[in-house]
This record gives sequence, structure tokens and C-alpha cells, in this order.
Amino acid sequence: MRQVMPRDDANAPSGEVPVLSESVSGARIRRAPRHLADLDVTARKEWLTDLGEQPFRATQLSNHYFSRDETAAENMSDLPSATREKLVDSVFPPLVTQVRNQVADGGWTRKTLWRLFDGSLVESVLMRYPSRTTLCVSSQVGCGMACPFCATGRMGLTRNMSTAEIVEQVRLSRLAVRAGDLGESAAELSRIVFMGMGEPLANYRNLLGAFHRISDPQPAGFGISARHLSVSTCGLVPAIGRLAGEGLPVTLAISLHAPDDELRDELVPINQRWCVGELLDAARGYFEVTGRRVSIEYALIKDMNDQVWRAELLAEELNSRGHGWVHVNPIPLNPVPGSIWTASSSSAQDAFIGTLRSAGITTTLRDTRGSDIDGACGQLATLEVEEGN
Repeated sequence: MRQVMPRDDANAPSGEVPVLSESVSGARIRRAPRHLADLDVTARKEWLTDLGEQPFRATQLSNHYFSRDETAAENMSDLPSATREKLVDSVFPPLVTQVRNQVADGGWTRKTLWRLFDGSLVESVLMRYPSRTTLCVSSQVGCGMACPFCATGRMGLTRNMSTAEIVEQVRLSRLAVRAGDLGESAAELSRIVFMGMGEPLANYRNLLGAFHRISDPQPAGFGISARHLSVSTCGLVPAIGRLAGEGLPVTLAISLHAPDDELRDELVPINQRWCVGELLDAARGYFEVTGRRVSIEYALIKDMNDQVWRAELLAEELNSRGHGWVHVNPIPLNPVPGSIWTASSSSAQDAFIGTLRSAGITTTLRDTRGSDIDGACGQLATLEVEEGN
């Protein structure tokens, strides 16, 4: 019988998605101030009524935030001047502040370090391409999954981010893109990937709220199609099943990194709770329910998981569950300073990819961006802490 990790959610009501605890230290977590972006349309109207305002003010404020990316009271002339500033301060508390940027790829990649309301640090990455602009966002402060080759995993988990903290990364990044700060000309933010700091599905409720704030039509949300959203998980199997039933055509990405339980137990410790077979069964189930092809993320690590026989095993596991349901993204590892892990050689990489393609698996090498600017998630936040800022 396989050994499993102790469950932090042992007392959770039946049917709820298990998550790891929010704080590894047990310290009391400060809750983020309530923000308009935390709420759906109905809840916004109720909140404005509680604040002594007419419900239609919720629509006005939503238009400013979701349609115009605006939170400055002086730019909201449709609100009563006598109460405008107090009202705006109430519904748009400052949650996310830019600390620093790192730019690469001729200005087409920008990594931003954000300071949250409680001083916590998270990162997001903007990547512009000829036909699209993609934002990679964080969903947790740190990560509790403890993958040893990951900079964020080595930080441990501090807390979940609120829905509004996640959404603010999107709003502020969209402002930058529209202002021409990425590639020296204005563009539109077209894709959002939840592949930054944290395990998104371990923050399920706030993640789902962020999906709706991003994809709901304006002014309920930003109006970015849910088909342009992707979420990565290292293997929270019950949450995958729950997400499949939400009716959102979000793309699922599985951070697999090994096709065999022996190695994956070491690389991705959550595998000790839900093994490779269970995870791939859940991924196949997601495809069957949603019709959305699943991505398999596979960081190629030198002399660790890049052998041809592991590529053959991966192909066998995927093909045994059918054809046309999955797409593999091998990823050259962004090494973390001080880590024993390093990227595979080009010859090993080519052999691994060639083996998958020969087995009929659609495979595309991930375009690595920002390798010269602390590219791995968590590196910039770690540097800021080490410098005492």
C-alpha cells in the first residue's frame, strides 16, 4: 500500500476540496480588506446598500474598475462629490503595490514584484508575442507543495491570496500593456495563466472568484474569455474534478515532471497522496467533461527525468487513456541559485521530445522567457527579502 501524506483537511465537510493549511508557521493571518473585486454583482449591490448608497452605485463603480481599470476618485465624476472619496476608499482599498520590474527579451517580457497589503511579496510576468499578450499571475504567497526544484516551493506557504489581490495583478498589468509599457506600443492583454507563485487549486474559492471577475462580461468582470484562461496544478485530484463541473472552459495544465511514482514522489511530494495514475485519470476526466485539451507540463531536469525510457513511459501512460486529449509542454528548467537541479542538455531534450512525437503525442517545447531576469517564480521575491527591502 502506498504511503500518503498527513491530511490537513481531515475535518473538512464531505465533498469539499482538500487544501493545505494557509500558514506553515501557524501564525494568525491578516485577512485582506474587502474589495469590490471580491464580490459578484449581487453581493456588490448588497454591500453598497449596507454602506448607505443606492444599489446602482455598484454598477457605476464596476464600470470604472472593470471597464476603465480606474480606482482614482477624482476620475469618477458620476459619483456625488460630497461622498465620492470616502466611497471609493471603502470599495477600492489598496491591496497591491508595484515594488520593482525586471525587463527582458527586448522589452517584450516584464517581471513585476508586488507588495501586498500586509507586506507579503508575490510576482507576475507579462509576455508579449506577435499575436497575443499573456500574463502569468500568482495565487498564493509562497507555496505549500514543497517541490524541491521550485524557488517558490522552497519558500513554503504563507497564505492564500484573496480574489481581489489576484484580480489586481490583472488590472494593473492590463493598464501597463495598454499604456505601451510592454514592447513600446499599446496592446491588449489577451491571455491569463495561473502558473505563478502558489498552487492555484489549493486556493479554490478565491481562484474561482478570480476566474469570474476576469471572464464575466463588463461591467461584472473584465470580459476576457474563459477560453483564454489556463490554470496549472501539481496534482490536487479532487479539485480537478470539481473544476470540471463549474461550466468554465478554462484550460487545465498538469505539472507532471515524472511519469513514474518513484521519481514523482521525490519531485512533487503531493504525488504521495494522489499518484500519477490517479492524476492522469482526473486530467482525462476533465477533458471528457469540458472538451478542453489538457496540457502536461514537464520540466526537463538533467540526469533526473530526461531519459528516453521515461519519455516512452509518459507516452504509454497518455496513449493508454486515449488520443487527442492531451498536449505535452517540455520546459527547459530555470535553475534556482544554490540548487542541485539544472536544465537538460540540448541532445537529451531533443531525444525526449522526439520520442514523444514518434509515439503520436503532440509535443511543443515551451518558449522560455525571462531566463536572464530571475526567471523562475519566487526568485525575485526571495532576492527582495535577502536584500532587506
